[in-house]
Amino acid sequence: MTEAAIPRLAKGLGPLLPGIALSTVVAIVSVLAEPVLKQMAGGRIGVPAVVIALLIGMSLHLVANNQRFVPGMTFCVKKLLRWAIALLGLRIALGDIVALGLGTAVLVVVSMAATIVSGFVLARLLGRETGMGALGGVATAVCGASAALATATVVPDYRNKAADIAFTVIAMNALSTVAMLAYPLICVWLGLSEQQTGVMLGSTIHDVAQVVGAGQSVSDEAANAAVIVKLFRVFMLLPAVLIVGWWLTRHGGEHGEAKVPVPVFAIVFLLLCLVNSILATQPAFAGVYGPIRDVLLEASRWGLLIAIAALGLGTSIAAMARLGWRHIALVTGTSLVILLVATSGLILMG
Repeated sequence: MTEAAIPRLAKGLGPLLPGIALSTVVAIVSVLAEPVLKQMAGGRIGVPAVVIALLIGMSLHLVANNQRFVPGMTFCVKKLLRWAIALLGLRIALGDIVALGLGTAVLVVVSMAATIVSGFVLARLLGRETGMGALGGVATAVCGASAALATATVVPDYRNKAADIAFTVIAMNALSTVAMLAYPLICVWLGLSEQQTGVMLGSTIHDVAQVVGAGQSVSDEAANAAVIVKLFRVFMLLPAVLIVGWWLTRHGGEHGEAKVPVPVFAIVFLLLCLVNSILATQPAFAGVYGPIRDVLLEASRWGLLIAIAALGLGTSIAAMARLGWRHIALVTGTSLVILLVATSGLILMG
């Protein structure tokens, strides 16, 4: 690196540092608080660090809602999170993916299709724009806020489109946060195994960050299954958006050229799964690969914690309270559809 490049790098990182630092502090506090809270509960009940980080972050939203912190927090949620998830591929072998089976893949696709259709149906029943139904349905079915933004490129323009997009992004974040805290408890109540729990979480929670957080609050096995299933849904973003765009066009809508983001982090995740599948089974590489893998997985753990903390810091409880009830009913309805279809199918599959 040249001497001239160092000031440019510092200038680029400068605006990010306050938000990254605040998110990191919340993550560290959550790790320190985890054993303390467990001890206070008599050692019987533990609150995972990811949940603590989320709750602390939400309680500090008024402090974090400052332009000084926003760029760094956004970086943590959008960039750091994806790097951390990609590194999780080192924890999974291709055999783990195959072990989920064709039935799981079919269940995920069916639940996604039912959810997208329910978005259009609920929009009509609640007197909302068809575009709002498309935004809510695809965002719920695929990957939350990023899916809503991708779907917006194929939704015809209408008067409140921008407001509906903003609402969907906020609502997906809010509902995913609720799901992250509540769905693991539902899995316990239903008596699901750790792998079934992971499949349930990965196939029903909207945003990737909350899927990881919910899975890790249960166990590594549940988190692995949840991430695999969730990334399968992420890979379905392109066909989902294109099909919705085609349907809207067939029914008289006009839209611009769709721009669907390529989920690079998901591709890297699969590549690292392949690397892990090969190197973890080779005794000759064990002495070198094992320590490197452990360091990268620890970096992934901290990256996820910091990203979850940033997610909480950016979540406004007041903003959630101001959302219109019909819009809330729509996205809540699509969330219940994917929860009921996926969970029912999982129970029937055994």
